[in-house]
Amino acid sequence: GIKVVLMVGGAGGAFSELFRNFETYYEFLKKLIIEKNLDGIDLDVEEYINLTDIQMIIKRINADFGDDFIISMAPVQSSLENDSPGMGGFIYKDLYASPVGKEISYFNGQFYQEYTQTAYQAAVENGYPETKVVMGMLMGQDFSSALIEIKKLYEEYGDDFGGVFIWEFYGAPSDWSVKINQIFTSEIRQRTR
Repeated sequence: GIKVVLMVGGAGGAFSELFRNFETYYEFLKKLIIEKNLDGIDLDVEEYINLTDIQMIIKRINADFGDDFIISMAPVQSSLENDSPGMGGFIYKDLYASPVGKEISYFNGQFYQEYTQTAYQAAVENGYPETKVVMGMLMGQDFSSALIEIKKLYEEYGDDFGGVFIWEFYGAPSDWSVKINQIFTSEIRQRTR
């Protein structure tokens, strides 16, 4: 039941290189996805890229792998909250409102500046469905405060809450997965009683 999603990008010039020689590099990427039997791809754009190029790759991935293949994005928190251009130089709301927006499974929001219920709600109030906003934290952020915020969010949104992640998992507190699981499973049990 575990889905494996390949992250592409991050800091560096991965997308510039990809779009400089798209047909060649895309075939390498496609081959890797097929060979490793991956369930999805996370496009983490941290360099200035044209919106039309991002739309093109999303359209191409969807055409090649179908609607069940996960396509996620990794915008910074402010890009979800107020439509400012992210590290990719484009506005995510424009991408989401475009014809390929429906192909985006979820947004791995980098909530590294403010990991709070208020920040999450700002993204939802800005037009992103709560089911598509996954709240990410850095491994060095205050874990006990984050747990309080996650609990509040799950109590408010229930199963519509998009979820959480930590960057990087290797540096997460040793009980990170256990504590997160406890929040979700205890809340589910309470709601089904």
